[in-house]
Formats: sequence, structure tokens, C-alpha cells
Amino acid sequence: MRAAVLREYGEPLEVTEISAPEPDPHGTVVAVEACGVCRSDWHAWQGHGEWADDQVPLDFVLGHEPAGEVVAVGDDVERVEVGDRVAVPFDLGCGACLECTNGHGNTCLDGAALGFERAAPGAFAERVHVPNADYNALPLPEGVAARDVAALGCRFTTAYHALAHRADVTAGDWVAVHGAGGVGLSAIHVADATGARPVAVDVDDAALERAETAGAAATVDATETDPVEAIRALTADRGGEGAHVSVDALGRAETCRNSVDCLRQRGTHVQVGLTTDAEAGEVALPIDEITRWEIDVVGSRGMPPTHYDELLGLLASGAVDPSVLVGRELSLSEVPDRLAAMTDYETDGVEVLTFE
Repeated sequence: MRAAVLREYGEPLEVTEISAPEPDPHGTVVAVEACGVCRSDWHAWQGHGEWADDQVPLDFVLGHEPAGEVVAVGDDVERVEVGDRVAVPFDLGCGACLECTNGHGNTCLDGAALGFERAAPGAFAERVHVPNADYNALPLPEGVAARDVAALGCRFTTAYHALAHRADVTAGDWVAVHGAGGVGLSAIHVADATGARPVAVDVDDAALERAETAGAAATVDATETDPVEAIRALTADRGGEGAHVSVDALGRAETCRNSVDCLRQRGTHVQVGLTTDAEAGEVALPIDEITRWEIDVVGSRGMPPTHYDELLGLLASGAVDPSVLVGRELSLSEVPDRLAAMTDYETDGVEVLTFE
């Protein structure tokens, strides 16, 4: 099968022929119909994560946002059948441990990260193997397009889990989103769908325009104004000022600090953006301020497989529409160049690999 393979960090992926996977006893093989191209793929391609013993191996297939059709199943698979159309989460659980059985498969110690670990080669390929398929191969609702599921990808699942489960966003909340890339735009769209009031912060006019399309109640151009002051002014109401919830969707020290600083009393900062070499996983935060105003600081990674039905149901009903974020559909041969375009933020919205 054809796949895009990481040979050297920062060098173009090699599109080449490799052996197609076979299912292990508890696994399935999925023919990839679509796979999102995400900034986390860019981090992996750059070789980031060495500081956390989380560097992606070389001679490896990236891609962690697939949807497609099951074409082979292992002997011990019970609920998944050939012909099923499925979504595949990147945070694969073992399906048997306490975390998985309690609905927290995204923090499973025995799981694997699709497209990031040697045990789980990714989906920039014609086929992908899904381990523990009865837990990780998630059925698609009737009529839902694979491209839209790939556009949901980790960005929508991460945004939904961050806002619905980690921050408990409710209607009327002000939600600041720092960085209007894939996950940031998804957070804006999810916040709007829940009746919250999202404020998008970015430095790019096109990103801010797309944020408005995604449902932003207001936008802030951080090149023209202090985003913390702007958010506090926009959100002043009923004796308070600042966002109820703020999301750092970029992972830079500056955006993380701005996210904390723009909160009102008892606000919640949610960290979803991964850091780069500049931070190496460490960001200084104003602990006294966090203590004085009882600020919550939470991390959010992906979404447990057991919660996917919530988001897929919203997709099927039309309550969320990831297609509004899709800027470009790609062939496999285009993936290396489009991944490289992320270096200087030259992508537009969400880009999705599709197979005809």
C-alpha cells in the first residue's frame, strides 16, 4: 500500500509503497477514506517531544485522524465486522483497565497514541491497523461522511472534551480561545453550539475571518491590541470581567500566560496546545494570581472513546458542522508539502487527506 513515511525529522515525508497491515487477534484493519492533517502531526514531523520521552520514531507513518471502512478483523473481535464504517480515535485504550472501563480511555496507561508510537502506525496511508477494535473502532452514524469525521479529528474531539467534560462550559459563558488553528476553530464552533460566547484571538486576518464563520461572538487581533485587556473589556458584565473559560490552543508560553490572565474570578484555563522546543514542556504561570482568584488549571488530551457517541450524534444532527472549517482536501502526494506549510502557519483552516 502507499503511505507517507517519516524518514528524517523536518525533512519531507516520503510517499512510498510499504506492506499493508494485518489484524492482530483483537484488532481490525481499516481502509482509510479520509484523515485529517493536524498540527500535532507537524510537531511529530519536527521531532518535538524528546524532553518528555515522547518523540515519534523514524521510518514511521504519521496521521491520527482517520475514518474509513473495516476490511479485516482479528479472530477475537466480537463487535466489529468487515464492512462497518468507523471513526478511529488517536488515543487508543486497552479497553480493559480501570481507566478504560470507567470512561477515561484517553488516559489509559496501557494504550497507544495512533500515529505517534511504534505500536500504532498512523493513517497517512491507504490502510491502518486499529488495536483493541471492540473498544477503539467507533461506528459512524448513517449518512455521516468520512471527510467530516476526519475534519472532526483530534481537534474537535479535543475541543469538545475540553469544553464539555473538563471545563463544563454552559450557555452564556464567555470562552476565550487563543489560537484560531484547527483545534482553536473547533473550540470556537463547539462553544457556539453549546450557547456560549466564544472570543477568538489570533494574529492572522484569515484565521480570524474563519473564526467568525465558525461562530466567534468577537475576535481579537493580537498584533493590534493587548489580548488580555481586549478580552476583559469585551466580557465585562454583572460585576465581573474576563472569560469564564479560556483555552490555549497554541502551546506557546505567551498564549498560555494570556489565557490565564484573561480569566475572571473562579475561571478555568484549559491547556490543549502542546509546547514547542522553545518551552520544552515547561511554562511559568502566575501562581499567586491563580490562588487569589481560585483559578482552575486543567489539561485536556483527546477524548475517551466512550464519549465519541456524544460528538458523532451532534455531527449527525447538524448541531456541529466541521465542513465549515475545511480549507482544502489533499491527495496523499500533497501531504508532505502541506505539513511543511504549517511551519509558517500557511495553511487555511483544516486540511484533510481523502482517498477516492
